[in-house]
Amino acid sequence: MNTTVLDQVPDSRKRPAGASTAAGTEEREEFLFAVQGMHCAACISNIERTLTGVPGVLAARVNLTQRRVRTEVVAGTDPDVLSNSIVQAGYGAIRIDAGALNAVATDDEAQSLLIRLGIAGFGFANVMIFSVVVWSGADGTTRDLMHWLSAAIATPVICYSAQPFLRSAIRSLRRFKLNMDVPISLAILLATGQSLFEIRLGGPHAYFEAALALTFFLLAGRYLDLRTRSAARSAAQDLSALEPASAILIRDDVEIEAALESVKEGDVMLVRSGDRIPLDGIIRSGSGELDNSFLTGESRPLPVHEGGNVAAGQFVHTGRLAVEVMAVGENSSLRRLIKLIETAESGRNRYTNLADRAASIYAPAVHLLALLAFAAWMQLSGDIRLSLNVAVAVLIITCPCALGLAVPAVSTAATGKFFRSNLLVRESNAIEVLAKVRTAILDKTGTLTEGVPTLDELHCPDSETLALAAALAGGSNHPYSRSILKHVRSRGIVPATVKDLREFPGLGVAGKWNGLEVRLGRANWTGANEVPHPVAFLKAGSEPAQEIRFADRLRDGAGECVAGLKSLGLNVILMSGDSRLAVKSLADRLGIEEWHANALPEDKMRMVEEHSREGAALMVGDGLNDAAALRLADVSMAPASALDVSRVSAGIVMVGENLDRVPEGIRLARKARARIIENFAIAALYNAVAVPVALLGFATPLAAAIAMSTSSIAVTLNSFRMR
Repeated sequence: MNTTVLDQVPDSRKRPAGASTAAGTEEREEFLFAVQGMHCAACISNIERTLTGVPGVLAARVNLTQRRVRTEVVAGTDPDVLSNSIVQAGYGAIRIDAGALNAVATDDEAQSLLIRLGIAGFGFANVMIFSVVVWSGADGTTRDLMHWLSAAIATPVICYSAQPFLRSAIRSLRRFKLNMDVPISLAILLATGQSLFEIRLGGPHAYFEAALALTFFLLAGRYLDLRTRSAARSAAQDLSALEPASAILIRDDVEIEAALESVKEGDVMLVRSGDRIPLDGIIRSGSGELDNSFLTGESRPLPVHEGGNVAAGQFVHTGRLAVEVMAVGENSSLRRLIKLIETAESGRNRYTNLADRAASIYAPAVHLLALLAFAAWMQLSGDIRLSLNVAVAVLIITCPCALGLAVPAVSTAATGKFFRSNLLVRESNAIEVLAKVRTAILDKTGTLTEGVPTLDELHCPDSETLALAAALAGGSNHPYSRSILKHVRSRGIVPATVKDLREFPGLGVAGKWNGLEVRLGRANWTGANEVPHPVAFLKAGSEPAQEIRFADRLRDGAGECVAGLKSLGLNVILMSGDSRLAVKSLADRLGIEEWHANALPEDKMRMVEEHSREGAALMVGDGLNDAAALRLADVSMAPASALDVSRVSAGIVMVGENLDRVPEGIRLARKARARIIENFAIAALYNAVAVPVALLGFATPLAAAIAMSTSSIAVTLNSFRMR
């Protein structure tokens, strides 16, 4: 009798020498799993209860927002047992590398800005006390003392708090360019330097409060801008975390766990039900069904047999496969997808926001204006102190504080408005770009539809048929089997009694019922004819096979979403990895004229690039195959139920389940853009009035600082109208 590779492999995994297997020791370790199909509090308790019932599990904690579960186990516990338990509970489970996720650096910039802002505010408040004494009529020694005390506070505060602007200005000047921070830094330094020069000579005026006011308001604007960003980690790093850290190799009829980096082409891997395939290869023994959603977005199981090709990243629903490795390292399918996302991340920031475009014109104009003012007053008066005071006043009064606040103040107010509309903004320029969108590219499965197969209520068989189907479905982890069991439980139907249950990977489940052989599975295995819609067939004895049809239901608000996008004048495109028949059917149902089927990640990226050239493009998707396109698009959205890597790739996450939030987000973004333009108008009007006053010498640096602060407050108040 011939024996296959799989027949020679024992069921229990042999661990490398030296691995801990003592379950009774105090040694502990953690495993992290991404969980698919988890939606509510009941799911949390179900998963945690299931895992804590597994021997060796000390604690299990679910994070619903990130769709993850973290388990603490006795050292030596097999992680496959945990993932299989989650699958048995009715969910998808993918082990991810906690170390790879934790290696992503945290962003300390917000905390640093907040500290600098607090110190600048403290310094400004104290210096203002001394300034009030001077303005009240203090003269001689008292005035000089107040000035020196102000200098003692202001100088170190400015040296510390103004560093973000000073460093940015230096970097810009080293590249022989001007950005918004160059005039800001020059105004702060000149106001401080002029003040020190004046008090050194015993002059009556000092402008430390002006320099501190500039620093304080501009730091407030910078912090408001940063608040609109999340801790945006790389989507490529998140996808890398989904790659298994090791593979099970078959060597000399023994299973050996080996690090993925040590696997070579020609090695034979063992992949069981519930595992994710580590590397590309060819099946040498065994058969089963795979989830190919990371490439196509469709979770409909793909049958595979001996001689078939498999790709890194595919999830094994059923079966036990011996796979000869054909591609390692950067050549695997998962690594190629990671490269696609990294390429998309590097190309994402091609959009230049309004503030940056304004700065490219504004910064050189301000410097030129201040220089001309200094030269003109030197020519007219010959007084270098007076000329310098006028130049400093011009720099302060034209300091782009209002411009610096124009966008972040609106973004902060709009972000709160978005959140109250169940839209979580993750990227600082997402709202501004969303207002300019002209094309919306929509994914199908998991985005417009729920992405989970459910029994079609219009073609549901009778209770007796369902009871028999449920009995057979209990012997499989297939998505259709889980759907049948879920439906039967919801209707209170008791499964029939079936003996000798056996699963045939890639085909179905068989057993004995009332002396008859019964089968639940594919058409060619149950003697039925193939049909174009998703279906399983139930055959009992010699009776004709009965059809159990499945449907992928539309998400709430899918129709309203498409209609709303069209009413806003957007070009709507449906793009999916599903078959032509399924995609066309959904497009016709929703009234979408342009649609594309059998789309791979590269196809979605090309579509995004094509429409980005014609105007801003919005990508809405949820799967691994959407991540690169989500990252490349000018702006993107993902539902909260999306895989973690897709949520990380998206600029905006839909917290609720209703898709009508997509057009609502565009409406809000257009209102926010209108507020930004109004803020620029306020800043322009302020400059039109204030600049001539400064040029004519009627504004001291202090008066200029007060005027600048007034314009900043006006911009902030207008921004809060978004609320």
